[in-house]
Amino acid sequence: MSARPVLGVICDSRSVGGRPAQIVLERYVRAAMLYGDVAALLVPSLPDLMKASDVADRLDGVLMTGSPSNVDPARYGDSEGAKSSDKWGPFDPARDELAMALIGEMTDRARPVFGICRGFQEINVALGGTLRRDTSASDDLIRHHAPDDADYNAIFEHRHEIMIAPGGMLAAAFAKPGLNVNSVHYQGVGQLAPGLSVEATAPDGLIEAYSTHINGAPLLAVQWHPEWGTDAEPDSQTYFRLLGRALRGDKLTS
Repeated sequence: MSARPVLGVICDSRSVGGRPAQIVLERYVRAAMLYGDVAALLVPSLPDLMKASDVADRLDGVLMTGSPSNVDPARYGDSEGAKSSDKWGPFDPARDELAMALIGEMTDRARPVFGICRGFQEINVALGGTLRRDTSASDDLIRHHAPDDADYNAIFEHRHEIMIAPGGMLAAAFAKPGLNVNSVHYQGVGQLAPGLSVEATAPDGLIEAYSTHINGAPLLAVQWHPEWGTDAEPDSQTYFRLLGRALRGDKLTS
């Protein structure tokens, strides 16, 4: 029996009880392992101790997860925004550094890259795109995050429709024009990175998913959280099945 492919799952640098920790919420790992049928290894965001190139050869693909932290605006050329951590943070500079390097190392090796929420945003930045930070406050957009006083579960009950673009990976996987997804983000794509194709949009036109192939390997990222309540959401299970297929060499073309 052949071994299952190995998925690298990036960690956050966070504090637990006032002590530094490397953290991945279990729901990301469990959903990927169960519905993608993959093994998983956690990749710590400790760039002072480990280079992305140290582990890239051992991984068949990576998942860039969601996080409470945001990508430092300086990473996409906004030095003024970078000075306002109280407004635009919290930031996780160690994850930023490790994530940007890991995305590059994996695409150089023609290995699949998948992203969710922060992961969706940081992949876009790593490939040369920018972010906007007003997705819960702009009068030009629907509200993409629940009210600030919502409890944790209620945050993930905030939902909206998305429209799937024809001809892409999601269109082939779902064979329907749209999905109803949770919406838990204060930031989103500003300028889409060169070479990325829009896979889905919100009713206000905000990009909700994108894809490409780099050196022949698929890259697919979504702004919503398919790892939340995955067992009860067949559409979310499909996202992780796509991940599993990609790690087994499927190009995910229609």
